[in-house]
Amino acid sequence: MLLLLGSVLLISGVAYSQNETEPIVLEGKCLVVCDSNPTSDPTGTALGISVRSGSAKVAFSAVRSTNHEPSEMSNRTMVIYFDQVNQFDSERSTFAAPRKGIYSFNFHVVKVYNRQPFSLMLNGWPVISAFAGDQDVTREAASNGVLIQMEKGDRAYLKLERGDLKGGWKYSTFSGFLVFSL
Repeated sequence: MLLLLGSVLLISGVAYSQNETEPIVLEGKCLVVCDSNPTSDPTGTALGISVRSGSAKVAFSAVRSTNHEPSEMSNRTMVIYFDQVNQFDSERSTFAAPRKGIYSFNFHVVKVYNRQPFSLMLNGWPVISAFAGDQDVTREAASNGVLIQMEKGDRAYLKLERGDLKGGWKYSTFSGFLVFSL
């Protein structure tokens, strides 16, 4: 009988809390975090699940605005598509973390003719790189992405390791967003 009752509850698709009186209902945009050490904190549930607001939005996306530029990827090279909290510095083409957290970054850079190594830098240190180096191909792309733990004020930016970035124009992008705060 107990097995049959459990099967009926499972099939119905309703999840009950430990006291089996109210279903757990999550509506709207939220991030569900399972707590391995649940407490009697009133902000959590009896199942040790806490729900955090999605109000801490941090995101940007930038694209090159010109076709030919010197090796410094400066303010003349990036146009901001959007910047949720104004943390992308258009003069230096850098992103500054507004809070401690895990951030996701990706870049896609198109080169013409030359061999081009690119790096995503964090506070002056390379984190990930990509290389477009086929001399027989007129246009080639280099892409990469990563999750990085950043402290408030840390800076992330793209660096062309050597040579000039010629071409690529509006096909080269740099984007990032906060996955979650720590």
